[in-house]
Amino acid sequence: MAYSSPQIIYNPVVPFIGSIQGGLHVGKEITVIGRVLPGAKRFDINFKCGPDIAFHFNPRYEGGQKYVVCNTQQHHSWGSEERKYEAFVQEGSMFTMTIQVNQDSYMVLRNGSYFLHYMHRLPFSRVDNFSVNGDVQITSIAFQNAVVAAPQLGFGQMMAPGNLGCGQMMTPPIYSPAPNFAVPYKTIINGGCYPSRKIIINGSIPHYATRFHINLRFHSGIALHLNPRFNENAVVRNSFLNDSWGPEERNLAMMPLMRGQSFTILIQCESSRFNIMLNGKHVITFNHRVSQLQDIDVLEIDGDVSLTWVQV
Repeated sequence: MAYSSPQIIYNPVVPFIGSIQGGLHVGKEITVIGRVLPGAKRFDINFKCGPDIAFHFNPRYEGGQKYVVCNTQQHHSWGSEERKYEAFVQEGSMFTMTIQVNQDSYMVLRNGSYFLHYMHRLPFSRVDNFSVNGDVQITSIAFQNAVVAAPQLGFGQMMAPGNLGCGQMMTPPIYSPAPNFAVPYKTIINGGCYPSRKIIINGSIPHYATRFHINLRFHSGIALHLNPRFNENAVVRNSFLNDSWGPEERNLAMMPLMRGQSFTILIQCESSRFNIMLNGKHVITFNHRVSQLQDIDVLEIDGDVSLTWVQV
């Protein structure tokens, strides 16, 4: 799936309410990165249409119970609650939450893994506002529009002709937690890198994994080589410049990735460095060794990893 340029809101003050440019449609994704406050009792995230609430997502931490309530409010009256008796995340924890609009439901992912879905009770086409309330701190909210694009091909793969019949159209796939990006994976970063550019990678690590890598390349080298090595309990960072590898960076308090788990990696380019977040938590800073950031225009991923989606 390809995406158009996102609408991103950084560090909004909670309570927050804002408009959704273009409204909702099938394939639209909303990614919320934030932190549940220590000692939190509850917070809520809402898709609103005028005075009505099409989707109310409400993690609660009260009375010794931790669960999530989902509901719809219409004409100032709440409908029947749907409850999931599981903590969304623990109090004090960072999270990355992705909500995808499907034809029949909203699908919610927690830190890259499926959490729940909520069947539509009001037409999603009516939704025009998004709100956040309660005991939560928000780092960013990104509204991403899916657009039709040719599928990404692995290295050496070719698209077989005749896969589409006459008159057929390629439509954006409905999100599934199953992998839908072939590895090795390679894509162009249109416009190259620049301060505030974000790359988001969602995937999972098989139980047998030894290592995988993420490369941000330019025409004659690798500006950022991010290489989790599970047999070494290390995440190696490096650059490949002038036909040789530079000094490795390995310093981390602990291995932030684990076999058998899903992940969301966010790489944000800044003027002097890449900031790398894992599941909503900043874990790595890598200072630039390349000065022409706009020349960094290729993303590669290979190794023992399954990808669910990639956003550049």
